[in-house]
Amino acid sequence: MKYKIIFCLLAGFWLNGNALFAQKIRIKTGIEILKETNFGVLKGKRIGLITNPTGVDNQLKSTIDILHEAPSVQLVALYGPEHGVRGDVYAGDKVDTFVDSNTGLPVYSLYGKTRKPTKEMIANIDALVYDIQDIGTRSYTYISTMYLAMQAAAENGIEFIVLDRPNPLTGTKVEGCLTEDNFISFVSQLKIPYVYGLTCGELAKLINGEFMHENPCKLTVVKMKKWKRKMSFDDTGLAWVPASPHIPFAHSANYYPVSGILGELGYMSIGVGYTLPFELFAAEWIDAEEFAKALNAKKLPGIIFRPIHIKPYYSVGQGKNLQGVQVYITDFQKARLSDIQFRVMEVAAQLYPDQKVFEHADAKRFDMFDKVCGTDFIRREFSKNYRFSDIQSYWTKDEASFKALSKKYYLYR
Repeated sequence: MKYKIIFCLLAGFWLNGNALFAQKIRIKTGIEILKETNFGVLKGKRIGLITNPTGVDNQLKSTIDILHEAPSVQLVALYGPEHGVRGDVYAGDKVDTFVDSNTGLPVYSLYGKTRKPTKEMIANIDALVYDIQDIGTRSYTYISTMYLAMQAAAENGIEFIVLDRPNPLTGTKVEGCLTEDNFISFVSQLKIPYVYGLTCGELAKLINGEFMHENPCKLTVVKMKKWKRKMSFDDTGLAWVPASPHIPFAHSANYYPVSGILGELGYMSIGVGYTLPFELFAAEWIDAEEFAKALNAKKLPGIIFRPIHIKPYYSVGQGKNLQGVQVYITDFQKARLSDIQFRVMEVAAQLYPDQKVFEHADAKRFDMFDKVCGTDFIRREFSKNYRFSDIQSYWTKDEASFKALSKKYYLYR
């Protein structure tokens, strides 16, 4: 009997960890279409590739290796974003320039001394190819890398080619205000909402048309086939490759905007350092049952909170017994993801008035909080009364206009 149980557990793990083999793949990503067209858009050009481990085809073969092995493609350089081209760098750590052991190609860092390709880095390049799986949230730095690389391409007369991939938050969900001028940074490089509802190819078209219209780059987007705007990542049938160490699963992308802004303050655990990154809120001073009851009383659409007890292995609360709530998204379309952390801050202030976030958190971290929000209005206004209603209209003020603007850049319906 015990062997049967072990076999079933292993089989379940195998299926869970390898969605590729558990369900039918329903779409073709940009790299698949590039292969189908025999790499036509790359022929006769010296290619530089901006990618990381998420750049794979439907059989999980790296785009690096695909282009390196293709007889009609001249791949001459690689460029690594945050976490590195092979995904072996921790969040926030600088990426060094080196030689890739698999291909012998130079790998230039776009997350070290420079975050924008220099003229020297792209001197021997005719076209830059971008193939990275994004997670649909503004503060995730890969789209900042794409934007700065597009600028470098425009300034140096180099073509920019995006191999498109799905937005795991779908192409319909838009949340948050636009980044304001004084808060442009690598975690809010673009004046777009916090959750922006576009694929990276669509976003590149918007960047070229709205932010670089005076000096646009020569942009080509290799479109996906059969992707629809309402598709979740699970709907695609694709296997998920961790986009970074704390986005190990496709559903992790859904939770990143739930807690990522609050997480910048180190005020409470958001599950980073435990087994549920971005999926919970916990602290030593919280009573789990009380906290869950108060949050569930808000009746947030598509959301349920469950009491949870954790002891983080690292990061905030390491080795301490914490209580709090795990967040469950029961209806993705109805749920307002980014609002949840503000609701948590509100309830925490009501139940535990001596633990109000902006009176308790390290003030040195307020700057990063503001940058990720794209404004300091949210922090300044919220800290007056700790009510989400005081900032709600400001947080949502740009969503309708951005949806209207972005529609002209849609590649999919």
